[in-house]
Amino acid sequence: MAGGGFADAVSNRAHLYEYKITGFFIFSCVVGALGGSLFGYDLGVSGGVTSMDDFLKEFFPKVYEKKQAHLAETDYCKYDDQILTLFTSSLYFAALIATFGASALTKRKGRRASIIAGSVSFFIGAIMNAAALNIAMLIIGRILLGIGIGFGNQAVPLYLSEMSPAKVRGAVNQLFQLTTCLGILVANLVNYGTEKLHPWGWRLSLGLAVVPAILMFIGGLLCPETPNSLVEQGKLQEARKILEKIRGTPNVDAEYEDMIDASQEAQSIKNPFQNLLLRRNRPQLVIGAIAIPAFQQLTGNNSILFYAPVIFQSLGFGSGAALYSTVITSLALLLAPLISMALVDKFGRRAFFLEAGAEMVCCMVAVSIALALEFGKGKELSKGISVFLVIVIFLFVLAYGRSWGPLGWLVPSELFPLEVRSAAQSIVVCVNMIFTALVAQFFLVSLCHLKFGIFLLFGGLIVIMSVFVYLFLPETKQVPIEEIHLLFQKHWFWKRIVAQDNRGMGYNA
Repeated sequence: MAGGGFADAVSNRAHLYEYKITGFFIFSCVVGALGGSLFGYDLGVSGGVTSMDDFLKEFFPKVYEKKQAHLAETDYCKYDDQILTLFTSSLYFAALIATFGASALTKRKGRRASIIAGSVSFFIGAIMNAAALNIAMLIIGRILLGIGIGFGNQAVPLYLSEMSPAKVRGAVNQLFQLTTCLGILVANLVNYGTEKLHPWGWRLSLGLAVVPAILMFIGGLLCPETPNSLVEQGKLQEARKILEKIRGTPNVDAEYEDMIDASQEAQSIKNPFQNLLLRRNRPQLVIGAIAIPAFQQLTGNNSILFYAPVIFQSLGFGSGAALYSTVITSLALLLAPLISMALVDKFGRRAFFLEAGAEMVCCMVAVSIALALEFGKGKELSKGISVFLVIVIFLFVLAYGRSWGPLGWLVPSELFPLEVRSAAQSIVVCVNMIFTALVAQFFLVSLCHLKFGIFLLFGGLIVIMSVFVYLFLPETKQVPIEEIHLLFQKHWFWKRIVAQDNRGMGYNA
């Protein structure tokens, strides 16, 4: 389609979209979002397990000896072991590779197929981890968990964005973050209980990962496929039927016709990954597939989630107190998406990024100053400083949980046109997992060498990413998902890029 005809058609029809919030729609999105619990449970469980003495004695005796040699528990470096961190990071290296297989499956067989495949791989990985007799079994189990997360993280954000009407897409997409945070909280509560079960409590923590895998599998079976995916597969009558059911009205002609037009254009794309590099898709590629998923990890939040018990123990908390403090920060993660769900479609994505970014910088500076003045040289932190650190980290996680956490998945999932959406989501997950793995692998060695300076580094990175959002991210709130590309044609910077490929949505390259 030449001359931007499809873009004009979308622009003219978008105001005709009709919808009601139906019970079927709510059920589909809530159950579909359960895939986030896999990601969350693993984020929460791994740090607690790596701080448990029984786990360390069985697989990492040198780390256990180093830990026992510092009875004051105030050494930044006691957990600095690259094989131990590989236990955490190997999952994310596997996920970044698996997401490309997930892209092909998601495009050809639908979003539900990837959700189901991911749940099966995660289930097997959880069983293997719980039964592990050596480090090789641990790592293989983690790789299978990573494959499951790669498939789930590729499909679930797409599923939620495509099921949602534009005016509530922000809130609905954040169900992924909510279930992720719920998984983290449950994992930390599990760790708090199993830490007292000697010597096999860690096995129970890892084995209970089968529960979110089962929930995700059931969700994949019960939920309908998205209308966009059904149109993409040529199942037009079924797509129309599902669209009417989730919108609660038979008056879906305008939205249905836009889906068909977008799908017809998508059919002409033989290599969606190659098309991501075209000028018309370059703003979305830079912002949604590279910058935002990378920045999401460089906030430092996932370092805190991975290693919260380890961090708190390193800073002078006992084992039980460390896990208890971790549960407190997890409550912040659970509260934050509820705030974001209620307000993000009112105030917009940019406002949440920028306001929370300023708060996160202040928190990182506060932690750095407190540690620089009060921590180290064999001295335990006072009770007052310990409480202060828990509060500041709670506020940091609360800020992240309503901004870079959920929006790091929401914004990329809504930026891309249909013909490259699945491929783009694979790049999003891949970049996210690369930086997740790198941060997981090198955080403890960085904590050892940079000490309190690691938190200043994260604060500086948050300043950079906030400036990037302010300058380059257009506001996408309440914009129909097939119309978002038009925003870049009006943006002060990106319009100069896309103007040189001025064919609108004419994808006959």
